[in-house]
Amino acid sequence: QVQLVESGGGLVQPGGSLRLSCVTSGFTFRNYAMSWVRQAPGKGTEWISTIDNDRRASTSYLSSVKGRFTISRDDARNSMYLQMNDLKPEDTAVYYCKKYGEPVQSQGTQVTVSS
Repeated sequence: QVQLVESGGGLVQPGGSLRLSCVTSGFTFRNYAMSWVRQAPGKGTEWISTIDNDRRASTSYLSSVKGRFTISRDDARNSMYLQMNDLKPEDTAVYYCKKYGEPVQSQGTQVTVSS
C-alpha cells in the first residue's frame, strides 16, 4: 500500500523558516521523481517543485519560490524534504508530497505564515 506522510508544517512569522518532510512506503522510492504541491484556501493545487530520481537529482521550482525553497531527497530513507526560508503570507497553504505526474495521495501538512 502506497503511503506518503508529510510533517513539519506549522505557524511561522513572515521571514521565518520551516522544513517539511515526506516519508514514503509501499513503492520503490528511488525509481520515482517526486514533487511538492500546495493548495491555498479557496484555490486549486499549485505545483511548487520537483526533484528527479536521476544521479544528479535535478530540481525545478515555481518561480515565486525559487531561491527561497530547496527540495531534497534521501533515497536510503525513502524520504523527501522541502526547506522553506523567507516565508511569506502567500505561502500559506496545505503542502503535499506526491509522485511526479500522479495525483495527491496524502493528507498534507498545514503551513500558515502570519504575524
